[in-house]
Amino acid sequence: MIRDPSAANEPRLDPFYPVLPDAGWIARLVPLGLKLVQLRFKDGDAAETRRQISQSMDICAANGCQLIVNDYWREAIALGADYIHLGQEDLAAADVEAIKEAKLRLGVSTHDHAELQTALAVDPDYVALGPIYETKLKKMKWSPQGLERVGEWHQLAGRQLVAIGGITLERAEAVRQAGACSIAVVTDLVTHETPEARVEEWLAWSRDVVAQSGE
Repeated sequence: MIRDPSAANEPRLDPFYPVLPDAGWIARLVPLGLKLVQLRFKDGDAAETRRQISQSMDICAANGCQLIVNDYWREAIALGADYIHLGQEDLAAADVEAIKEAKLRLGVSTHDHAELQTALAVDPDYVALGPIYETKLKKMKWSPQGLERVGEWHQLAGRQLVAIGGITLERAEAVRQAGACSIAVVTDLVTHETPEARVEEWLAWSRDVVAQSGE
């Protein structure tokens, strides 16, 4: 199924897609003007996980920012989130029918052709490809995908494509031109000596992209 992101029921992801580790980071950066953010919270107990998601939802709602919850689809449904992102292992264990019935929009990570086919089989709202470049935030078993693969995925996915992995602001435009509609950013923010200043630079880039596209 090929999706038309310009359709009324198909919201376009913001070009700048920060991925942040907890609600504290979200509280710190979202008020700067973020339009899209993913909560990638790890290793908390059930109560803390729900608190992190709920707090992040409140912050994003107050600031006009779209929140994407990573992994915790049950909690996302229970708390009324509207986006969930799943890796391949999480996708295999998830109740996709329940996610769809709850009207959550779905993003899925992919790293090779087999994973792309697995993702497309559940008709996600967007597909993520990574790592585009070498990333040091976590050990990856996949080699860097490169810009050519971004272009290939843009053609094969038939829906919005998020690029992730080692992407700095200086590399962002080349990745976008290759076919990614949104650039997921982790290391370039959370390891930066002044994350707020870096966010401002990314936001300026994102505004330029939106202005150029006439959206």
